[in-house]
Amino acid sequence: MQILWLGLWLVMAGTAMADQQKHKGYEMPPYTVESVADGVELRRYGPHVVAEVTVTGDRSTAISRGFRALAGYIFGGNEGGEKIAMTVPVAQTPAGGDRWTVQFTMPGAYGVETLPVPRDAAVKLRQVAGDRQAVVTFSGLPQTADMETRAAKLRDWIAARGLTVTAGPHYQFYDAPLTLPWRRRNEVSFSVE
Repeated sequence: MQILWLGLWLVMAGTAMADQQKHKGYEMPPYTVESVADGVELRRYGPHVVAEVTVTGDRSTAISRGFRALAGYIFGGNEGGEKIAMTVPVAQTPAGGDRWTVQFTMPGAYGVETLPVPRDAAVKLRQVAGDRQAVVTFSGLPQTADMETRAAKLRDWIAARGLTVTAGPHYQFYDAPLTLPWRRRNEVSFSVE
């Protein structure tokens, strides 16, 4: 009987880990949850590869411009015309002034050296080292003012625990624009140590 329970637990644990790495069937960067407190997850992300572009404009304009450039790359805008699977989230981080860096995580099967070269010189491929992030997840339409408020509260939460912000805020979007607001997954996070 103990072997049956152990086997069932291993299957459930494996399923939970596999589910954690996908959102609605789309691959996500690998992470584990270290702790959860006050609605904030401390996550440890593993190394992964991103395609990124830095664009200008307000937050909404920049995410659209960045998404178009990166979608062009994965939908065949690269040497060889290879199609690359879509992943989640689409990430956006302020880069100073009205500049924003928008990222797609590349599927785990690729390394920087094995990805096709982008035709658009603005699209860069980069290996990201693993890091630790404090993350707040929420649903709804990701409005700029709301996200800035969530980022300020998260920064206060981080400071109250004696952690140091090393990058961010990062804004992450997991669902297509036509997804109903209450079914959307959005996140605000900071890299911390």
